[in-house]
Amino acid sequence: MPNASIKKIIPCKKIDIIHMILDIEKYPEFVPWCLKGTIHKKKDMSDIIEIEADLTVGKKFLNQTYKSHVTYYKDKDKILVSNIGGPLKHLKNEWQIKEINSQSEVSFLIDFEIKNVFYNMIMKKSFDKGLKEIADAFEKRAIQLFNRS
Repeated sequence: MPNASIKKIIPCKKIDIIHMILDIEKYPEFVPWCLKGTIHKKKDMSDIIEIEADLTVGKKFLNQTYKSHVTYYKDKDKILVSNIGGPLKHLKNEWQIKEINSQSEVSFLIDFEIKNVFYNMIMKKSFDKGLKEIADAFEKRAIQLFNRS
């Protein structure tokens, strides 16, 4: 089961990065291999935001859609993602965002397993490179949208 974590300092405000992470429908504009993002339900409560969304990832003819449950804990600046349907046997994403001197320390942890053994073997081989490309894409997007310096 691939799992890894990555930490970055991004020169943007914490709230901007959180809004960007929760804007799942915009992922195809900047996230590698993300073909479509659809939010089905979004519930904004006083202490949390809950989202049910689909992400379609892959290439034009070889792609998979998985459904996830996203919870943003407002008081902890933490976003947890778990799968609720699709090709994944297991998914746990955790985003932790801390603001330090008008910059944000973004920690991202991912742990997942694909149901299809063949796809799982392929994913394990390219996992580290793919994770770095995705993390870099989020950083680049945040800087393009929010860094005014």
